[in-house]
Amino acid sequence: MMNKQQDRGVYIHVPFCVKKCAYCDFLSFPANQTIYRDYVAALIREIQSFDKKIDNISSIFIGGGTPSVLEGTFIFNIMEALYNKFLIRDDAEITIECNPGTINKNKVSIYKEAKVNRISFGLQSASDELLARIGRIHTYKDFLLSYEYAREAGFCNINIDMMSALPGQTLAMYIQDIQKIVKLSPEHISAYSLILEENTPLYEHIAAYPSLPDEEIERFMYYDTKKILLENQYHQYEISNYAKGGYECRHNKLYWERGDYIGFGLGAASLIKGVRYKNTENIETYIKKAGKESIVCEQEILTKKDCMSEFMFLGLRESKGVCANDFKAQFGVSIYEIFGNVLQKHIDQKLIYSYFLDGGKQIWYALTDYGVDVSNYVFSEYLLE
Repeated sequence: MMNKQQDRGVYIHVPFCVKKCAYCDFLSFPANQTIYRDYVAALIREIQSFDKKIDNISSIFIGGGTPSVLEGTFIFNIMEALYNKFLIRDDAEITIECNPGTINKNKVSIYKEAKVNRISFGLQSASDELLARIGRIHTYKDFLLSYEYAREAGFCNINIDMMSALPGQTLAMYIQDIQKIVKLSPEHISAYSLILEENTPLYEHIAAYPSLPDEEIERFMYYDTKKILLENQYHQYEISNYAKGGYECRHNKLYWERGDYIGFGLGAASLIKGVRYKNTENIETYIKKAGKESIVCEQEILTKKDCMSEFMFLGLRESKGVCANDFKAQFGVSIYEIFGNVLQKHIDQKLIYSYFLDGGKQIWYALTDYGVDVSNYVFSEYLLE
């Protein structure tokens, strides 16, 4: 199926980190300089060998792992390969994820030269005690220095990732963290609640950690975040994301609005014209085969039902919700014919509300605060068999 969204994105996965954090279940691991070099060479081969015509690239996201563990010249070479291969818009949003303590003035200068224009810092907490507890390698002072480097280099679009519901974290501690970050005035703040993932040190040894905040405190953390950030001119445009006007993350919006994107790198996923691909997660296989043989290990052709379900549960993540007119335009059928009963049920349960735009010509459906509280349940109701 062709997608309404014509903007396209590129994701680059850098799976390396200095040390695995206690809560992390991402595809990432420590490595050495030799593996860094061989991996970047394989990544560039994969980019160069891409055989589908993709233009109008509106966003590039270099994520991980910790991309900033690589030398700045590696990032420059990756970006050069992308510009040589694709038609990238002049106003494209180009993000790199950085962990405090892994960048310096030289690196951020090279990022600017490589046309990177957005930095996303994984701070997680302003408390050194909590940072150490969850296995982060940096201190709050390290973060402040990294943030200063980025501002001095001219970056005017910076995101800061924060986490709540950490072991031993009180509501007062968390509010203090958010207030500290607001004073720095980043353009974007992502505020995520800790999820205990299986096969992580935190999950397996949770009894050895201080207690997690209970569900009530966790919700207070969420609503206090929303209140404090709104008071400081950040608007919530997705369940966990807040931005000053015009600084919403274009790349993430592409995912939520089901635009096409191409993933390069170990384990990277792509969605191209209704087909989802995923690369191998074996580093040896990737380095050996990328750009020479197929490294795709999974492929799924999305059905119309798959796409309609995704339209709902991804679109409802955004504060604006989903538009009935857009559903009809994309799928040629009324949203009420497919989801009318579920929508009415959720309105009756005060999980969703409706509102009108364009003089009543457009009807939208969005989550209520209560709907956000039980969003996983709400989303599951839109899965079509």
